[in-house]
Amino acid sequence: MANSQLPWGVSALEGAVTEAAWRSKPSWYLVATDDRMIPPPAQQFMSKRAGSTVVEVNGSHAVYVSRPEAVATLIKNAAKAVKSTAY
Repeated sequence: MANSQLPWGVSALEGAVTEAAWRSKPSWYLVATDDRMIPPPAQQFMSKRAGSTVVEVNGSHAVYVSRPEAVATLIKNAAKAVKSTAY
């Protein structure tokens, strides 16, 4: 997995955000409780700050590999929720 990651470009620092999407759009967050890169308390803080619908699973930083079924379920639930609400 590390070999497939590309470095992000310095030009990414030049982007301007006028309003963070999470302020006006619904969001979902999958907290990986066994993550050793982003501590779960930090994930919980960020998801709460964004007002996200939160799901917690035992999983590593690469939760999409270690728990793909949980990731797929979260995506399906988010898609259903967004489809059923008009904002």
